[in-house]
Amino acid sequence: MNRKYRKTVIAGNWKMNKTPSETKDFMNQFKSIMPKGRWCDIALCVPAVCIPAAVRAVRDTRVGIGAENCNANASGAYTGEIATNMLVDAGCKYVIIGHSERRAMGETDADVNAKVLAALEAGLTPIMCCGESLEQRQADVTSEWIAMQIKLGLQGVPEEKIRKVIIAYEPIWAIGTGLTATPEQAQEVCESIRAVVRKLYTSKHARAISILYGGSMNEKNAFDLLAQPDIDGGLIGGASLVPEKFVQIIEAANQPTV
Repeated sequence: MNRKYRKTVIAGNWKMNKTPSETKDFMNQFKSIMPKGRWCDIALCVPAVCIPAAVRAVRDTRVGIGAENCNANASGAYTGEIATNMLVDAGCKYVIIGHSERRAMGETDADVNAKVLAALEAGLTPIMCCGESLEQRQADVTSEWIAMQIKLGLQGVPEEKIRKVIIAYEPIWAIGTGLTATPEQAQEVCESIRAVVRKLYTSKHARAISILYGGSMNEKNAFDLLAQPDIDGGLIGGASLVPEKFVQIIEAANQPTV
């Protein structure tokens, strides 16, 4: 982390877990033990049906609520989809875009790009995901693959809006598997992501953009991962479903930075 230049962000991704009632219970527990310090931004990206309950529950806190996906179109015949203006009206501040689980369902880099542009236009902060498979890592093409995802995902994003984007590096081989990239592996990729942003924009913009690690970060490894200079937070899966574990990750962000 480097709080001198950019925000530290700890974001939860609930995936398809919890009902609205369970969301309310979680938030009540979470608020009772949430750290009082303001050393990081806190986001919780929840299932669409849980957004209203989550927004109501955190109204008196500094927690921002986000969605797990959006549609790039403003409206229309897209049954089951949710537009960015709907998320804003519901109280969302963030939206996850391009998660590997969405990409596995057929989402392309062009889809990711369209959603990023739509989110920015609506005033949402997109958390744009990128990451490589185990086969790609073993073939030593991680940097090239992720550079391509970043370039395509950010296509058309103007300089004045790039700081609103958060990038999350999520090695696919470390999601839901119990495997985690070592702090050194995660740092290497996050540093390369910042280098790509530097080439696309400027050094100033690259210094300012927050890059999260999202491959099985939990309460046990968060401190060491967050100690890396180019890892500015985490996109947390399973551990964000348990208030005590999520709080421990938030507390791990309270450490000296480079």
